[in-house]
Amino acid sequence: MIGTPLSELWTITQVSQFLSVPVGTLYQWRHKGVGPPAYRVGRHLRYDPVAVRRWLVEEVA
Repeated sequence: MIGTPLSELWTITQVSQFLSVPVGTLYQWRHKGVGPPAYRVGRHLRYDPVAVRRWLVEEVA
């Protein structure tokens, strides 16, 4: 469940910049069911910044 207001969700470009990976990689990860959780808002993917950071910590550990 999203605990962040919609106005504070990150776009795929913002997540790409934060993780230093290409946007295409994020699409591939989503297709494979890996990577940070994303939510579809209309036609767009949005990411909860808290969930992205949590996912990154789990990946590094």
